[in-house]
Amino acid sequence: MKTADFDFELPERLIAQTPLKDRESSRLLVLDRNTGDINHHHFTDVIDYLESGDTLVLNDTKVIPARLHGVKEDTKAIIEILMLKEINNDEWECLVKPAKRVKVGTIINFGDILKAECIAESDEGIRTFKLIYKGILYEILDTLGEMPLPPYIHAKLDDKDRYQTVYAKNRGSAAAPTAGLHFTTSLLEKIKEKGINIAYITLHVGLGTFRPVNVDDISEHKMHSEFYMMDNKTAELLNKTKKQGKRIISVGTTSTRTLETIMNLYGTFKECHGWTDIFIYPGYKFKAIDSLITNFHLPKSTLIMLISAFADRDKVLNAYEEAVKEEYRFFSFGDSMLIK
Repeated sequence: MKTADFDFELPERLIAQTPLKDRESSRLLVLDRNTGDINHHHFTDVIDYLESGDTLVLNDTKVIPARLHGVKEDTKAIIEILMLKEINNDEWECLVKPAKRVKVGTIINFGDILKAECIAESDEGIRTFKLIYKGILYEILDTLGEMPLPPYIHAKLDDKDRYQTVYAKNRGSAAAPTAGLHFTTSLLEKIKEKGINIAYITLHVGLGTFRPVNVDDISEHKMHSEFYMMDNKTAELLNKTKKQGKRIISVGTTSTRTLETIMNLYGTFKECHGWTDIFIYPGYKFKAIDSLITNFHLPKSTLIMLISAFADRDKVLNAYEEAVKEEYRFFSFGDSMLIK
């Protein structure tokens, strides 16, 4: 299939620049992937589509303030780095701007409390840095760093917590698992009271979120690897859900990619961790999930390809056309979609 097969027209005014004041007040488009039928709701209505015994799977990754601005120690040139993932102890893979100014041996200063020395160069603006600091890194990042909002968001984020889910726990992500931004603690409690299980996995979102598909043939696109983990409690709950014939509802493409990775590797759910570069596009046979809650994604992105694999490309693009007509809000701070 061609990348152009996943394009659609989107007025710029529908790209949400700021989050809604109330998380759960977003809209919800429900798509039946078998019939193509579409229904319009508010996000709190999602509970009506969940049944006792189902398991809702949430990605509990926590975004770190990973965007830093510093100066080269020799020339004083301004350099921006986006910390993507920790490779070894205090060695981080980063996206650099302008990358051509940063070679092996380059030292970048971020105030008086943090330095980064380039120790390896890669393609696509990627560099590996050894971080030099005193104290606790995440406290330093809270002081110096900015939340790594996607490039299509131009408005200032007044409250950093609005780019975190209410259940964010495990630090290490370069982007939020945005399908989860609609949930409140209150709504999650109501879901549990209905007899629906809630399970947590972790996938630290990395470069794949920021990288467009730059090839014509989608099968030639290479995903960057991201770290995931599942504990035994979640694995046992998911296996029990399957055994009882109940549904696994994945919240977000990151949860989906984690669950499908584990099922592909082991044929069951089990306590494990590792790195995944799974790329899901039409033709893929899903083994783990039964329904998917997700936001509205960028044209020609790996994310719209994933949901097109789950629900059929024509049905997805028709739903997107309907969402544009009904003026849904798109992308990270936008509205939500349930594919059942």
